[in-house]
Amino acid sequence: MLKALRFFGWPLLAGVLIAMLIIQRFPELVGLPSLDVNLQQAPQTSAVVQGPVTYADAVVVAAPAVVNLYTTKVINKPAHPLFEDPQFRRYFGDNGPKQRRMESSLGSGVIMSPEGYILTNNHVTTGADQIVVALRDGRETLARVVGSDPETDLAVLKIDLKNLPSITLGRSDGLRVGDVALAIGNPFGVGQTVTMGIISATGRNQLGLNSYEDFIQTDAAINPGNSGGALVDANGNLTGINTAIFSKSGGSQGIGFAIPVKLAMEVMKSIIEHGQVIRGWLGIEVQPLTKELAESFGLTGRPGIVVAGIFRDGPAQKAGLQLGDVILSIDGEPAGDGRKSMNQVARIKPTDKVAIQVMRNGREIKLIAEIGLRPPPAPVKEEE
Repeated sequence: MLKALRFFGWPLLAGVLIAMLIIQRFPELVGLPSLDVNLQQAPQTSAVVQGPVTYADAVVVAAPAVVNLYTTKVINKPAHPLFEDPQFRRYFGDNGPKQRRMESSLGSGVIMSPEGYILTNNHVTTGADQIVVALRDGRETLARVVGSDPETDLAVLKIDLKNLPSITLGRSDGLRVGDVALAIGNPFGVGQTVTMGIISATGRNQLGLNSYEDFIQTDAAINPGNSGGALVDANGNLTGINTAIFSKSGGSQGIGFAIPVKLAMEVMKSIIEHGQVIRGWLGIEVQPLTKELAESFGLTGRPGIVVAGIFRDGPAQKAGLQLGDVILSIDGEPAGDGRKSMNQVARIKPTDKVAIQVMRNGREIKLIAEIGLRPPPAPVKEEE
């Protein structure tokens, strides 16, 4: 028996090894799937999950259209602290000698068109006696203010130079949380800088920054001097105008806000065409319909906002709205959020008529109001 095994052992082992090699190379001979088919059908996962290793191309596209703004303002101050003394001013008035001091601040802006229109923040240009625009290619020129909108903190400038680069517009309403975001501007006056992060949130409001808030939130570093700069996507398309940060130190802490490009373009077009932003206005102040108020009005489970104030001779008063009315809908849209409803009114063209459904003394009534033109905000008085 042992002799037989020794005689047949090596040929048998060699045959088994050869069979295994043939099956591995040609599995279809024994009914197994072809190795070539498996390779062809294997998903190419590496090309899908890996993102770009650089955003240099996006910067090349967007950065030339982002400019630095140098604004100067002449401040009149007394030549000596004695002239600020109340007793001195009581006898000599305000006729003491004064010195003129030049203040300079830094900000950023975005060239929106080859014609030289620039978008920036209103707080960057407010009160400036002179605005110098510095382009990335080294050119500098003076800019004039076409108009501003304090309620969205936007301003439109105009420069007159040839061969101006302009930004490519993206879609702010298509942004998703987690999308890559690049912030381009001039932080702390060190020169043009690019920072990277993601979109942290969209539709941020009720922050107390502007009258009309619909911010993009990002963790891309935004620092002083970035105001008015560009927030762009991974392809270099403009998605927002950087405007503010939440910070306890004054520097970036990962919570920055940008005005969506869709809103910014609407404001810019209105300023260029009309010299101001045209907004609809009802002339009312509203407050939320709390649970207690809803129960007292018999409106449990129904959306509404309460009329808390009415401007004399405004559109709402002329339409018959009264204090304490509960607005249920405006132009067919449920009025469950005061800010959202007032923004809805702001988008309506003045002189257009809208239907307002209200609850008064337990019964529903329908009023027709002619939308008015929202008056500009009162200017902030600055100290001399």
